[in-house]
Amino acid sequence: MTFDAARLTTELDTQLADADAALAAGFPGERAARQPVHTVYVPADRFDVDLVSRWGGEALAVLDEHGGDAATYAAVLGLAPSLADEVVARVRAKLASEPIEDLRIDFEDGFGNRSDEEEDAAVDASAAGLLKSVGDGGAAPFHGIRFKSFEAPTRARGVRTLARFVEAVAVGGRLPDGFVVTLPKVTSVDQVEAMVVACTRLEAGVGLEPGAIGFEIQVETPQSILGPDGTALVARMVHASAGRCTGLHYGTYDYSASCGIAAAYQSMEHPAADHAKAVMQVAAAGTGVRLSDGSTNILPVGDRERVHAGWALHARLVRRSLERGYYQGWDLHPAQLPSRYAATYAFYREGLPAAAERLRNYVGQVDSGVMDEPATARALADFVVRGLDCGAVDDAEVLELTGIDRGRMDALARRAR
Repeated sequence: MTFDAARLTTELDTQLADADAALAAGFPGERAARQPVHTVYVPADRFDVDLVSRWGGEALAVLDEHGGDAATYAAVLGLAPSLADEVVARVRAKLASEPIEDLRIDFEDGFGNRSDEEEDAAVDASAAGLLKSVGDGGAAPFHGIRFKSFEAPTRARGVRTLARFVEAVAVGGRLPDGFVVTLPKVTSVDQVEAMVVACTRLEAGVGLEPGAIGFEIQVETPQSILGPDGTALVARMVHASAGRCTGLHYGTYDYSASCGIAAAYQSMEHPAADHAKAVMQVAAAGTGVRLSDGSTNILPVGDRERVHAGWALHARLVRRSLERGYYQGWDLHPAQLPSRYAATYAFYREGLPAAAERLRNYVGQVDSGVMDEPATARALADFVVRGLDCGAVDDAEVLELTGIDRGRMDALARRAR
């Protein structure tokens, strides 16, 4: 008697059809688009059309004043001496050409509570400035706003700012490329569901295509990590977003303060922060939702000693986040850009030779003594793609080291463009 495996498979296909569909819908995998290495938060009343280039100029000025030669700069930031010249050259080029990758015009904590007239005026001015910078080619490639939360005391003002800004920048039925909004201080799945409703109504009201508005969820309350029912609400929030959630951003100081951590010990590397970010990481895995670490409020400003100390701290924290799979973070001051890019570029340049060798061996099926699984090959390719996207490495050197062109590298990383 021969067992009918085909018949069993058909039965199992029927039994698992709903589960298969739910997996495909809820866990579509990594997004194809580039992820910025940081998000810069700027209070709305300090934003203008020239902000991006001005930050680049200010960052270069700090680097000129306090960086010293390449070897000194590398030593301050804890970089390998062999990387110094290449990293410094790339940082300078980045600050001159694209100093800010992602900009958030802030109407929340950075802006504070103002009169409706004052906030409305800031909305109108910053929306006009953003549109002009996009038209002039001077905007950050990714940009948007953070508005006040959907908690009862700030809900009306948050909705008013969100609607007014989106209406102002929705030109010809389209939002600017790279536009996203940030929903802060989320405490319940209901608020995410409410955000979906708000986006749907707003799209219809201003003539946008359904689904045009994407949003990030800011994880800065304990309730988003552990709900009253004992579940990780952040995972449910991702799936309650109807596919609109593009990112989970950790809020260092609100989260720490809400957990009762004394101000002196509030940090991106506190154990409470690591726990929250580990939960976020698992919640986002496979969904296409990106992760962003928070910020440090210790800024590299003042005399050379203080600038160097601030750079060293920031570079160490950036590297720490990268090693833990958090490829994005917050920056709050132009003087943080030299340490952000130096630490990021060093991370990818240090790792490129080994990643390239393993990829070359994997693709060529070379018996190298390391048996990489397809999932590891994807991770290796993703590492290389991220380095290419931010300018840490170039197409030509990757091709030389791996024998793999950009299109195939994207495909290996499952980021077909």
